[in-house]
Amino acid sequence: MTRQLLSFGSAFGLLALLAPAAAGAVELPVRKAGLWEMKVLRIGSPAPEMTMQHCTDETTDKEMSTAFSPMGKEMCSKQDIQKTATGYVSDSVCGVAGMSITSHAEINGDFNSAYTVKSTSHSEHGPSGVPRDSTTTIEAKWLGACKADQKAGDIMMPGGMKMNVKDMEKLKALIPKNLQK
Repeated sequence: MTRQLLSFGSAFGLLALLAPAAAGAVELPVRKAGLWEMKVLRIGSPAPEMTMQHCTDETTDKEMSTAFSPMGKEMCSKQDIQKTATGYVSDSVCGVAGMSITSHAEINGDFNSAYTVKSTSHSEHGPSGVPRDSTTTIEAKWLGACKADQKAGDIMMPGGMKMNVKDMEKLKALIPKNLQK
């Protein structure tokens, strides 16, 4: 169960970085519609390196903002995105599965052909009880049109697992409330 919750927390964190900011805040640009390849490289984390593909369109990227905004408000005491001279900077403090996770991300790129997210995080009170620092780099590049069997929101994970970001709210409902913060 803990591994599933950590996987959900990692997925939530990753998708939250990809989603535009909530209304009223600085918003990340909407990504070009089509198939994006995302290589996720982690240092200081037990989670393995992975490459996934995400089929998206303008509506789905905007819906991600709507879907993750309530989740973020419930799970995060701080969510801040600022525009910089070279891109965007995001700072957050969130609670997932009894852990407090503080993260800082720098986001650069054009959201039409490629972008990079470099994120550092510090977690407290994790499963081992030992604080952990990790660094994650997401290198995203646009591959072209989505494949014929894909619909907007589909994420193809390593090993052939397929999920849709529109189902993330359903996954959140499976986590007991006392583990969310």
